[in-house]
Amino acid sequence: MAKQTETADQPRLPGRKAQAARNDGLILDAARAVFLDDPNAPIAAVAERAGVGISALYRRYPSKEVLLRTLCHEGLRRFNAEADAALTDSDGWRGFVGFLERVVEADVHSLTVRLAGTFTPDESMLPDVAHSGEVGEELVRRAQASGRLRADVDALDVGLILEACSAITMPDPVRTAELRQRVLALMIDGLAVEGELPGPAPVAGEFAWRWERGS
Repeated sequence: MAKQTETADQPRLPGRKAQAARNDGLILDAARAVFLDDPNAPIAAVAERAGVGISALYRRYPSKEVLLRTLCHEGLRRFNAEADAALTDSDGWRGFVGFLERVVEADVHSLTVRLAGTFTPDESMLPDVAHSGEVGEELVRRAQASGRLRADVDALDVGLILEACSAITMPDPVRTAELRQRVLALMIDGLAVEGELPGPAPVAGEFAWRWERGS
């Protein structure tokens, strides 16, 4: 394989910027691990896990709330990216199932539901929130149009499925991933089975209470 060379389109970052980019990646990875385990953990725990000074962390994220909001927004963007990719599949059912599998594998729902209510959302998130609702509805519509997805499934049911999968945790991350995919496969089989679901479907705004911070 030919060695990749730098081009005008791929400039090398100056030393300080390269270090800042590395630190940012370390901080976000550490924050994801720390706050998914305990949303109430102090921000100092993130700096310690990332191996960076607290001053370096605060230069990038001036408060714990900003860091939590960034993590949640990151999860929302990943959700949207996977949904957009699924909508390019010509097979509505295959795209729907692939979307569920990828989102569960990436543990995207933990970043949104687990961190909900730990920060105050700002307007920068609103377009992505709106987009997530739109693509979720379109994925369900296309899957139903394929004749494979039961007609009484609502787009908000998808959130419940993802939440159920994200609730499965084991000491071994590999085993956690295996069990989440196993449970998802069982749920997907249920989505394709005809019959009447018990109880009414979720309604718009029913889960909005999660984003209301406690007094």
